[in-house]
Amino acid sequence: MQRYVCLACSYVYDPKVGDPDAGIDPGTSFDDLPEDWVCPECGVDKSMFEPEE
Repeated sequence: MQRYVCLACSYVYDPKVGDPDAGIDPGTSFDDLPEDWVCPECGVDKSMFEPEE
């Protein structure tokens, strides 16, 4: 599964980990995150993320 990086703060969303504090289970791909999900570090929306190289 592809990891995604926040362009604002460099937080990495790792689908293997999910985002437990936001109720996102491990194994949830970035594309399957809710549209209202925001970066847990800086609060920007999904449009500010790009695939990790």
